[in-house]
Order: sequence, then structure tokens, then C-alpha cells
Amino acid sequence: MDLRRWLLVPLVAGGLAVDAWVHLQYAGDYRRVATSVVSQATLFRLEGGAALLAAVAVVLLPRRATAVLAAVVAGGGALAVAAYTWGDPGRLGPLPDMYEPLWFSGKTASFVAEVVAALAALALAVALPATARRSGGRRRSRPSRS
Repeated sequence: MDLRRWLLVPLVAGGLAVDAWVHLQYAGDYRRVATSVVSQATLFRLEGGAALLAAVAVVLLPRRATAVLAAVVAGGGALAVAAYTWGDPGRLGPLPDMYEPLWFSGKTASFVAEVVAALAALALAVALPATARRSGGRRRSRPSRS
């Protein structure tokens, strides 16, 4: 594993871990923000679970696909925070109105962690191969410089 992976994988996994912890920690506080279909608490639990799964996937299988998955999870979380903090989209289909213009420590930590994880995951996706290299196969030798 090269230096880029040693730096980027922990950034991605760490950011997603903070994202997961904050969403799972605060989920119960949002159980009353709901429609007849889904509550904000359920959405928080889904985000927390997705962040945990993406973090584990990037650590255990550092591949382009898992890095892209991590970027989608972290970037989607950051986008949702921005949309519901800086704007009031109201109720969107089955989603409840989750507008909350206030910043507090958990929300700030989650947002920063999501942005860092998303950017690191995009960089990781560029740095990683699409699939694992097979061991035991013939390797091409590099031409020697003479």
C-alpha cells in the first residue's frame, strides 16, 4: 500500500466514523420530525449505518468502488446538512421538513467530517486500482534503463 493510501484511508474511515457516531447519537432527538412514511430519526439511523458500512468497506477492501461508495455517503450527508441548514426546502415527498438553521457541536463535527471524508474518498478513488491485482500471475517486467 503506498503512502497516499496510508494517508487517505484513515481520513475517509475516520470522517465516516464521526459521521456515523453523530447521526446515531442524535437520532432519538429527531423522532418527532416525521411524515406518515419516515421520521428524521430513521433517516439519521440509515445515514449512521451507511457511514459505518462505507468506513469498514474502505478499510477492509480499499478499492475504487469502495472509495466511490464512501464519497457518495459522505458527500450526500454533507449536502443534506448544507441544504437543510442554509435553506428551507420544506417537506420533500415522503421526507419530513428537516430545516434546522442552528449549528451546534455535533452538527458541526459531522459536517466537517463528511466534507473531509468525501474529498479524501474522491482522492482515494483516483489513487486506487479498480480491482485487486491477482497474485500468482505473471508480472510484466519493466524495461531496463541502460
